[in-house]
Order: sequence, then C-alpha cells, then structure tokens
Amino acid sequence: MRTALFLLLLLAIAAVPGSLFSQRSSDPNGVTQYFANNPTLAPILDKFQLFDVYSSVWFSAIYLLLFVSLIGCVIPRAIHHARALRSRPPKTPAHLERLGTFAAFEIAPEQVDAAGNTITAATAVESARALLRRSGYRVQLFDSGALSVSSERGYLRETGNLLFHIALIGILIAVGIGGGFGYTGQRALVVGQSFANVRLTFDSFNPGRFFSDSQLSPYRISLNSFTVKYEEQNKNAYGQPIDYAANVTTYDGQSTTGTKQVLKVNSPLEIGGNQVYLLGNGYAPHFTVRNAAGTVVYSEPVIYLPQDANLTSIGIIKVPDGLKEQIGMRSFFYPTAVKNSIGDTQSTYPDLVDPEVSFVMYKGDLGINKGVPQSVYSLNTDNLTQIAGPDTSTPAIHLKPGQTANIPGGLGTISFDNMAPAGDKNNLEKSVPRFVSFDIHRDPTQGWVLFFAILVLIGLLTGLFVPRRRVWVKAVEQEGGVIRLEYAGLARGEDPALDAAVADIATRHSQQLGLKLTP
Repeated sequence: MRTALFLLLLLAIAAVPGSLFSQRSSDPNGVTQYFANNPTLAPILDKFQLFDVYSSVWFSAIYLLLFVSLIGCVIPRAIHHARALRSRPPKTPAHLERLGTFAAFEIAPEQVDAAGNTITAATAVESARALLRRSGYRVQLFDSGALSVSSERGYLRETGNLLFHIALIGILIAVGIGGGFGYTGQRALVVGQSFANVRLTFDSFNPGRFFSDSQLSPYRISLNSFTVKYEEQNKNAYGQPIDYAANVTTYDGQSTTGTKQVLKVNSPLEIGGNQVYLLGNGYAPHFTVRNAAGTVVYSEPVIYLPQDANLTSIGIIKVPDGLKEQIGMRSFFYPTAVKNSIGDTQSTYPDLVDPEVSFVMYKGDLGINKGVPQSVYSLNTDNLTQIAGPDTSTPAIHLKPGQTANIPGGLGTISFDNMAPAGDKNNLEKSVPRFVSFDIHRDPTQGWVLFFAILVLIGLLTGLFVPRRRVWVKAVEQEGGVIRLEYAGLARGEDPALDAAVADIATRHSQQLGLKLTP
C-alpha cells in the first residue's frame, strides 16, 4: 500500500511538466512556437519527451508500476476480506469495563418485561441479539460463565475501500485501452472552410498504438462564422474575451443535409463518436502575391498565431514558385495598430479597429525543394537574404486591408486583400477572416471511465463514512437474583460516534425490555 501511495504521488509529480510545456497532443502550434523561440533548448527538452509527457517512456513506466502495485495491494486484501466476511464475531472480552466505551445497568429480581414475562439473563441477551441484528450487526451468542452477545458491523467500509481500488484499476485499464484505440487531432479552419474527417486533412494527428484509419467515422464540418465578445464596460478588464462562438454546419456520415450548430468553449460538439473542442482562435488575413508581369502566384489566407492578449500575431508566408526568386516573409498582424513612444507598431485591442500587417522579407533558398518537411509556422533564414526590414535600407512593409506594396528588387507585388463583400468594404469585421483551431478527440472507453469514476466516488464515500465497530452486551447474574447488563464498544479505526452508539443501544435495549433503567 505504501508503494502504491508513493507511486501515486510520483505520478502526480511526473504530470507537472505536462502543464509547464505545450504538448503535441493538445497544442501542437504551441510546441512549434516553442521550437521557433528556443531553437537550442527545445531539441534537448524533446529528447526527454517533455512535449509528449503523457505518452513518454518514463511516465508510462510509473503508470504501469502503479497498476501492478494496485493489483498487488487489492488481491491480498480481497482474500483477507472474503475470509473476514465468513468468520464469526470475536469472543466477548472477560472484562468489558476495561474498554474505553462502557455502560452498565442492573435489573431487579423478578423484574418483568412489557409482556409480563420475568426477565432472565437468557431473555435479556436474546433481546439484545435481536436488537443488534436489526441494527445491521453480525451477531454471535457466547456462554463463558456469563451469557453474552458479540456483534460486529462496518465490513462495508472495507468493501468500499476495495471497490475504490478496484475501480481505480478499472480507470487505469480503460484509459490505457482508450489511449490505444483512440486518437487526437487538430485542425485550424478559416471562416468559410470545411473539414472532412480524413487523416490527411488533419494539421496534426496523434493515433493510439492500436488505431487504424478504418476507425475514422465519415463526417464533415463547415465553419460558417466565428464571433467573439469582448469586455467593454469594466475598465479593469477592458478587452478581455467573455464569449467565443463558432457557428458550424455538420454533415454526419454520407448525408448531404447539414445541421447548424454552435460550438463554444467547454461545450464540445459530438459527431461521429468524436468530441470536437474549440481550442483556440485568431486572425487569418488573406494575401495575394503577383509577379512582375501581374500574374497571381500566391493567393490564400495565412493563419497568424497570437502572441499576446491584444492578439498581436505572427505569421509566415512562403512563395516557392512563380517569382524570379523564392520569397519568405515573417510578418506581424495588429488588430488595432498604434505607434508607441519609440515608433514601433503594437496592438492595443484584440478586435478589429485599425488592422495592419508588417512584413520582413527575405529572398533565397527556402529549402522546400530538398523534400524535408517544414513547419508552416516557422521560417529558416539561414540561406535567405533580407530584402526588407530592420537590417536593410528598405524598411519593413506595412499594409492595411485593400492596400498593395511592391516587393523589393522588382520581384512583384503583395496585396493585403479586403475580404468584405464588394458593397461593404468598410465592414472591418469581415475585412480580415478569423480562424478557429479545433481539437478532435476520440476515446472509445469514455463511458467506462465515467462508470469507474462513479464507483471510485462511491467506494471512497463508503470507506470514509461507514464506521467499523464491535459491540458487546453481557448479562451477569449476581447475588440475590440481580441481573447486571454490561454494554461495551470498540472502534476499528476512527469512530467519534462510538460512545453515542453504545449509549443508544443501551437505551433502546432497555425500552425493548420495557424498563427504565438507571445506570
């Protein structure tokens, strides 16, 4: 048991890095950003699997050892408990007055009960036996010079403890099986885009060890709009988000009829046996790049990752084809752009009030032609030359929705497209699309985990609130025909109500005998 408790504590400590570092299973964009911000430290941490804590070798080892330890704890206790359930209550102690909880009454000679029958030691003990049995005690009569009844109750306490540990093992098994046959995936959608539940359409996908693509249920989700409400009344919390709502249309299976639904934080969407959670959001400005001849070589929205509470966001644009040279751009988006005291641009409010984007441009070899996978959220500038930005004579390029700028070197132009409808170009809310990051989760054992969790709670409450105690009632025949009734109790563990329980049994016993006894 000590080993199990130690491993449980160790498991809790081992889970701490999972809250300190972004995890690939839940926040792959955060991991990518950490690698970009810490190119030296991140690979070292990755070797220790700190970005995959809950599937790491060392976390799994603690998990499995805890599992084995719990089984080693439960089996002997279950065997011992089964034997205890079949055993008789212990023999009545010879000197009940030596126990901490004790009471005694005397019955006068020839005393009769409520039915008019003379009370004897045998009838008094039999009456106590019946009373204790009705109160939930297991009883056993003894005659060792004085008639007595020995009783015991509270075995349900140990049953609750065993139920708690068995249910905990059930949770471990269910979580393990669910992790093996389930999966988690992430997908970022720009308003107006759709997502089909096919493995290749995920931005990141983490399958369980026993997962197969045949387990992917066919469904489709279209992101119609995304709305955010910000605090505007309380000056101390001005600009804080108070509500997110993703309005989607879902198509389950092969159905062509969509169902409109609203997805919010902590209110996941259930579809195809999956839970779809609203994970994050931001802006996805749309850009168009043309070459020197005016031909469009790039035209698509770019997801910008938020960097602060005012949604100052960073995005990467790569144009590998269509221009004389490959172009890479590292850019910042400011929903509400203002100049600070030193002339730098910053955002002062997370909503679109005066949107602006700035570009630092590079030309050269993007490394894409080598066939090595690259993150769309990072730009390796080792083989690139800066052509616009702080290290050149050409300052960083700043654009607002609807504006166009020349790319230095006569390579072409870049436009910050205003995506509002043609007749409503002044509508800022529609000029820059937003994106939503969804977390798709499938756990086939979720119901079993809930079931075992309920059993854990039941077992824990039973173990805490059901007292384990022994109570004895002895009838001692004294000189002159006086019968002395002795009551005593012994707690098996903490039982602050034992004194009251023994006193209550004595009172009820006297009432059952039709007596008003004086201790």
